[in-house]
Amino acid sequence: MKRKLLFLFAVFVATVLLMASLKPFFLVSYVFGHGFGLRDWVLVFLHGLSLDLTVAGYVTVVPLLLVFASLWVRIPGRVARRLLNGYFALVSVVSAAIFAVDLALYEHWGFRIDSTVLIYLADPGEAVASVDFWLGVRQTLLFVLCAAAMIGCYRPVVRLFDGEPLPWRAALPWSMGLVLFAGVDFLAIRGGVHVSVANVSKVYFSTEMVLNHAAINPVFSFLSSLGNKSDYASQYPFFDEETRARNFDALRGNRPDAVPAERLLAVSRPNVVIVILESFARTVMDADVGGSPVMPSMQRLKSQGVWFENFFANSFRTDRGEVAILSGFPAQTLASIMKLPAKNRSLPSVARSLAREGYDTRFVYGGDLNFTNQSSYMYATGWKELFWQKDFSFDAPTSKWGYDDRVMCEWFGGRVIEWCDRARETGRPFLAGFLTLSSHAPFEVPYDKFADRELNAMAFTDECVGRMIERWKASPAWDDLLVVLVADHGFPYPKSLVYNEPLRHRIPMIWTGGALATPPRAVDEYASQIDLCATLLGQLGIAHDDFEYSKDIFAPALPKFAYYAFNEGFGVVDASGHVVYDAAAGRVLDETAPGLLDIGRTMLQTTYVDIGRR
Repeated sequence: MKRKLLFLFAVFVATVLLMASLKPFFLVSYVFGHGFGLRDWVLVFLHGLSLDLTVAGYVTVVPLLLVFASLWVRIPGRVARRLLNGYFALVSVVSAAIFAVDLALYEHWGFRIDSTVLIYLADPGEAVASVDFWLGVRQTLLFVLCAAAMIGCYRPVVRLFDGEPLPWRAALPWSMGLVLFAGVDFLAIRGGVHVSVANVSKVYFSTEMVLNHAAINPVFSFLSSLGNKSDYASQYPFFDEETRARNFDALRGNRPDAVPAERLLAVSRPNVVIVILESFARTVMDADVGGSPVMPSMQRLKSQGVWFENFFANSFRTDRGEVAILSGFPAQTLASIMKLPAKNRSLPSVARSLAREGYDTRFVYGGDLNFTNQSSYMYATGWKELFWQKDFSFDAPTSKWGYDDRVMCEWFGGRVIEWCDRARETGRPFLAGFLTLSSHAPFEVPYDKFADRELNAMAFTDECVGRMIERWKASPAWDDLLVVLVADHGFPYPKSLVYNEPLRHRIPMIWTGGALATPPRAVDEYASQIDLCATLLGQLGIAHDDFEYSKDIFAPALPKFAYYAFNEGFGVVDASGHVVYDAAAGRVLDETAPGLLDIGRTMLQTTYVDIGRR
C-alpha cells in the first residue's frame, strides 16, 4: 500500500514541479531585463503555486481512480503502464501545446492564453497564414522538447504504480483512506477552503500586470475558459448593425453635449471615497420595524447630503454591480465581464481616469478579493493598492465572507483620515473604494436589534457605516472629502418583490462630505449605477469620453433613464413609466411606457456587441 500512496504523491508533486518549471520561460521572455529583481521572481512562483496545485489536482484524478480499482482487482503491470503512459503522454502533449502557443501569443495579446484562440482556429488556413514561418518552427520545437521532457519525467513515476490488489480486510479501510486523499485532491482542484474557487485572480499580487500574468498557469487559464467561449455579439440580434448603432448614438453618455449644468463641489480636487454597500435596497432603507427605522444612519445622511431619489442598480450581483459603479459598464444577463480578464482589462474605470489626474487609488474589502476575479479586474483597471482579508490579522472572528463591517469600518475609517493627512502633505489626492460585506447571507452579525436576521444585518452595517462617517466629520479630513454611498444591488424585501420588477432594483445613492458646496437636496432624475462615473468625473472637470454608457446625471441634454439586466432579460425605467422584457421568451412581461422597449433592446444588444469586440 505504501507503494500505491507513493505513486499518487509522486504524480501530484511531479505535476506541480512541471507546471512551475514553465514559469522561467515566460519570465525570461517577458520579465527579464525590465528592472524586476529576484524577489519579484520568487513572488511569481509563490503566488502562482495555487493554480499549479489546482492543475496537479486535476491530473491526479485518473491515477487516483486507477489506484482505487487496484485495491480490489489485479491490474497487470503491462496494462497499467500502457494506460498510464498514454494518459501522461496526453497530459504532456496538451500542456506543452498550450505552453508553446501561449508563450508566442502573449507578446501580441498582452494576456495569458484562453479559449479566445479557438475563434481564430475556425479558419485554419487564415490562422496558419498569420504565423511567421520561423516563429512557427521555433514554437513547434519548443512544443516537442517540452512534451518530450514532461513525458520523460512521468515515466519513472509510472514505474511506481503497484497493480496488486489487497486482501479485502485491508482493501476496505484503505478505500476509505483513498476517499480522504480524494478530498484533499478536491481541495487542490477547488483552490482551498475559502469562498472563492480557483481562478486566475487568485495569483494576482502586484500592480505590475506582467508579474501577475507570469504567475498564471497557462494550462489552467486555457482549460478553465473553455466554457466561457461565446459569440457574444450575436446573442441578442434585435436590430441590424446600422440601426443598433444609430439607436445607441441617441443614448450614449459621451456625446459632445454631455456637459453638467451645475457644479456641486467647493473643492476642485477632493479626496474621493466610494462606499459600496452590500444589498442596501431602497425598500430596506425605507423600512421600519415597530416604528424603529432599519437604516437610521442612511436616513440621516440622506437629509444632510445630495440624495438621488430615482436611482437603480444595473444587476442583482455584486460583481456586475461593481463593474457598473466603477467602470460605467452595463450588467449582462448570463455573463459577467468581471470573470473575463482578457475583456475587462480594456474597460474604462473611474480609478484609471483619476490616476491619470494624479490621484492615488486604493480599494478595501474585508473578504476575499479573488472571488469572481475581483482582484484581477481591480488591478487591470487602475487600482494601485488593494487591501483585503489576506492583508489583515485582526483579533476578531471572521464570518463566511470575511471580517465584519464593524471591524472593517473601524480600520477603514482611521486609514481614510491618515490618507487625507498624507494628501495634504504631498498634494496628491486619493480615491478609495470600500465594499461592505455583513449585509449578505448568511446574515450572521454581532448585533441584536431586530428579530429578522436580514434586517438585523442591514441595520448592523448601517450603524457601522454611520459611525465611520461621523468619525470623519469630527476630523479635519472632512473638509476635503467627497463620500459617495451606493449599493451594489437591491434585495428582495419584502419577499413579495419579483426578481425582475423595477422596485427590486431600486437602490440608494447619497453624496456627502465637506467638499460639497451645495446645501442638502434631492435629485429627481432617473439614473443607474453606470451613470456614476460620468457624473463624478463631470463634477471634477475631468473628461470621460471613454465612458460610452455612463451619462452625467446633471447634463440636461442627455436622456434620463435607468437600465438594468437580469437572467435573460432587462428592465428600463424613466419618468414616463417602465418596461420589463424577457429576452429568452421574446415577450414583454410588464409595460407602462412602450417607448422604453427599444431603449432596453439597444442597451442589451450593444453591451454584448461591445463585449464581443473586446
